[in-house]
Amino acid sequence: MARVRDVEIHEVPEDVQPVYERFSREYGPFLNQVKVFAHRPAVLKHIMGLLLDLKDEAILPKRYLEIALVVVSKLNECTYCVSHHAPRLVEQGLEAQTVEHILAPDCPGLDEVDRLVRDYAVQVTEKPNGMRDAIFADLRKHFSEEQIVELTVRTALCGFFNRVNDTMQIGIEDGVVEDMLAHGVTKESLPEVAE
Repeated sequence: MARVRDVEIHEVPEDVQPVYERFSREYGPFLNQVKVFAHRPAVLKHIMGLLLDLKDEAILPKRYLEIALVVVSKLNECTYCVSHHAPRLVEQGLEAQTVEHILAPDCPGLDEVDRLVRDYAVQVTEKPNGMRDAIFADLRKHFSEEQIVELTVRTALCGFFNRVNDTMQIGIEDGVVEDMLAHGVTKESLPEVAE
């Protein structure tokens, strides 16, 4: 249970209700997160609205987006995000074992671009001020500038979500862990939760 009460759709201003409803229906099982963000309708409208807009435009292949999200979430030890995104990464063609060990330098099952995205997400998360031109030269071989910007924004934004989810103790929705297990990802791949 979150550290704040759930805000239901009828409690948010009418102009924000479509974002609340659409995000809850289309984006995935993130209703508990929506109910916390709804305490600040402008945050719900613009942050969740941004994610919906990026989903609608979809210029970055989902495989690479999910690699970045799982990597950042594992680095930040966000159980909520790992449990939600690990199954999506399996759906993008990675083996469950690869997803579980994605931070390992010699992780099997990653191709050259997968490793590049993983390493970039690590760098953005852990030491963005140490970023070198060489990684951008490699990114440009596989991605447009628009895709690089989106990958960077989504990677950084994931860290934001990790911090909010953990700080507010947003609970994992019913069925999410079961979905993860059904995709072959084990509970051992989840970070430990502080009591």
